[in-house]
Amino acid sequence: MIMKRFVTLICVVSPLLLLTSGCVTGRRSVSLPIHSLGTPAAATKGDFFISSVTDNRQFENKPSDPSTPSIDGDVNSLTPDQKASMIGRQRNTYGHAMGDIALPADDSVVQRTQALLKEALEQRGYHVTKDTAAPNSASVSIDQFWAWFTPGFASVAFEARVYCTLTIHKGGHGGTVVIKGNGLNRGQMASDANWALAYDRAFTDFLQKFGPEMDKAGL
Repeated sequence: MIMKRFVTLICVVSPLLLLTSGCVTGRRSVSLPIHSLGTPAAATKGDFFISSVTDNRQFENKPSDPSTPSIDGDVNSLTPDQKASMIGRQRNTYGHAMGDIALPADDSVVQRTQALLKEALEQRGYHVTKDTAAPNSASVSIDQFWAWFTPGFASVAFEARVYCTLTIHKGGHGGTVVIKGNGLNRGQMASDANWALAYDRAFTDFLQKFGPEMDKAGL
């Protein structure tokens, strides 16, 4: 009887130990490379200038929803540079918010978004340039760029969102396009690789949706 209870206890505790084996305190730094979907299309659609990329994410103190950006501390103390590096929040087994997840010191959500859009535009046949006189241009609002996880009994659901609003000017006419990339990864510990994979899937989803959303807008 004692042995049976011991085995039952092990079966219950083991998954929890797996979920908590990754460090969730302090600040975790995670790199987020942008992977190409394939060989870029020939640049037959001309030059495209990304005129601005603005981080418009709204951070809150102790939000009820983990998908809302927050930090380990007071969001009112965030400097613009600190805000630009924040990409997620760690949580413990019970879902309580813990440490921050940030990009490396030399990176920011603006730089990641610029790289993502460059890949998307090149896949569509544009040449991304720094020439302000280019016939095609866009200003970009970063609406969401955030990752979080939801604890489960035997695994953790890592989720990432990358949502942008593009205001586009193309050859004398323009329009607005909203692109939403979502990523889901199920893992068993809060490792850098699991966070990065959720973002990689959000980036892939963003890139796959970019062309169809541009087509729907006639752009």
